[in-house]
Amino acid sequence: QVQLVESGGGLVQTGGSLRLSCGVPGGTFRTTAMGWFRQAPGKERDFVAAITTNNVTRYRGTVQGRFTISRDNAKNTVYLQMGSLKTEDTANYYCAGNPRGMELSPLVSSYNIWGQGTQVTVSS
Repeated sequence: QVQLVESGGGLVQTGGSLRLSCGVPGGTFRTTAMGWFRQAPGKERDFVAAITTNNVTRYRGTVQGRFTISRDNAKNTVYLQMGSLKTEDTANYYCAGNPRGMELSPLVSSYNIWGQGTQVTVSS
């Protein structure tokens, strides 16, 4: 079973930046829309950002202008550049793949492959 591999999480102070990476094994990356989600303890998994195979993007409102999702098809990797981080951004961040490559879905159910998560902690 394909599983995505995230990296780049860590501890950062308010206002700082982090870049998350997610590698996608296998040959389906070019036809797969990618998304980032996050989940804080005791809360539901929430949509953060998504990108289609032709680089159209979508963000949740609270990260718009601070986070940037991008993809590198040559490296089978999707990135989430996070800036101006706030304490409320603290969560476990997951990348996910949607086989409908042109879809910018914010729904967990649209994604059929997931990573194990990487922790992002923003301290004040």
